[in-house]
Amino acid sequence: MNAPLLSPQMTRRRLLVSALAAAGCMSLPLENAWAQAASKGGAANLAMIGELQSLDPMATPTDLVGTVMQHVYEPLYTFDAQWNIQPMLADTLPAISADGKTYTITLRKGVKFHNGKDMGADDVVASLQRWMAVSARGKAVGQVVAGIAAQGPATVEIQLKTIYAPLLAHLAMPSGMAGIMPRESIATPLVDIIGTGPYKLKERKPDQYTVLARFDQYAARTEPASGYAGKREALLDELRFVPVPNATTRLEGMLAGQFHYADLLQVESMGRLEKAGPEVVPILTKNFGFPYIVFNTRKGVLSNQAVRQAVQTAMGEAEMLQAGFGDERFYSAGPNFFPQGTPYYSEAGADRYNQKNPTLAKEQAAKAGYKGEPIRIMVSRQYEFHYNMALVMAEHFKRAGFKTDLMVVDWATLVQRRNDPDLWDIYVTHSGQFPEPMLSPPQLGEGAPGWWETDTKKAALAAFNSEPDIAKRGPLWGKVQELVYREVPFVEVGRFNGLSARAATLHGYTPAIWPFFWNTSLGK
Repeated sequence: MNAPLLSPQMTRRRLLVSALAAAGCMSLPLENAWAQAASKGGAANLAMIGELQSLDPMATPTDLVGTVMQHVYEPLYTFDAQWNIQPMLADTLPAISADGKTYTITLRKGVKFHNGKDMGADDVVASLQRWMAVSARGKAVGQVVAGIAAQGPATVEIQLKTIYAPLLAHLAMPSGMAGIMPRESIATPLVDIIGTGPYKLKERKPDQYTVLARFDQYAARTEPASGYAGKREALLDELRFVPVPNATTRLEGMLAGQFHYADLLQVESMGRLEKAGPEVVPILTKNFGFPYIVFNTRKGVLSNQAVRQAVQTAMGEAEMLQAGFGDERFYSAGPNFFPQGTPYYSEAGADRYNQKNPTLAKEQAAKAGYKGEPIRIMVSRQYEFHYNMALVMAEHFKRAGFKTDLMVVDWATLVQRRNDPDLWDIYVTHSGQFPEPMLSPPQLGEGAPGWWETDTKKAALAAFNSEPDIAKRGPLWGKVQELVYREVPFVEVGRFNGLSARAATLHGYTPAIWPFFWNTSLGK
């Protein structure tokens, strides 16, 4: 991290930041690919998995929106290549009071919005207040925030009701981002898309493209680029994000030279990419994330915890991973939510993982009062591994006597429908693998689809989130993991690596969970 913190009142700050640094063995697989002599110009065609659900960085926690809009909006803090928290729009890491409840944030000077206005403390306060009202992540943070106020034109103070160790990590996340926007542009829904990022919105045609253009007045940081942190430069004139829902179509377009980048390809594509010649470069993003299965705990057949436990007994996560990824280079099965060697590794609940026991599941379901109601499984083929895992999961359920209704929809529809508890019982999704447990999945927060809200959850998370000492947080996370296995709000299937591809002419790209294209250029 940075230089040692000298003042006694900053001790808690060091503890909070070191909690993330200690998870460095899960570090972003990002190399410093800063191209010192890269020339400006050109437009990159970027094939993404689907249509953006929104241009509002706060409106949805989906990775696709975070990936695109992180070029337009920026947060106060971000992550470097080792997952350490670093300042972005903030000038430095915050000063934290001795009791751990007051964060004083000094803002960078000279940062301009895309409308030419200078960013100030009032904009930051209004943006964070909107984030806490609109974003699922922000709402969770808002539960512990006593107040946010400007202390002069370039200083913001956040007062907490209690110590909250994950605060800076939440403020740094690209998905459901606490992006800073001009105070006067704030509205719900958001109409004026104005941020501080290296690119600004130029044009959007739904289902065709979203085009971002270089912001010539962008105020870059001076530190060397590292992960999402440090110097960002818009070397390309335009970024053209093209929705291509079919993975095969993304692959064929990549091989044909239609795209400079193709996101999230099927693992079966690796062979063709390796044989494509020097014009195409496969990208294996390690520790990319984990697929997980979300249960509707509010309404329907799975609102009964005992039925959810029976369904969990029927599942065979290892077979689901095999169906989703095939090649063992791309996945690993295991009950632990975090890899061995990290502060949050735990085997709590391991006996409930990968049981694949239809006989016991049928007995449990009968005792729980299951009467043959269909379990509605909502899934999208835009992430083909979601669909393949869902097919195997449905077969496991059928063997245990459960009826299933597989509802295949496009990703945008799934994201919309999952907010209505009357429309589904299970949906399939995935998340990036982060060093702070409270960053994902959203179901650990409040209000996320699935609506897991129990007193036991609140007590376990309160104990975990109020402890800044990483050595003590680890065992407390084990209790949370055990609770997830017992109450079954979701099932974490395992871990996987991501496969994408780029053209050899796209220089400066570094693999990332949320791909970014500042510091990239086009050449021979």
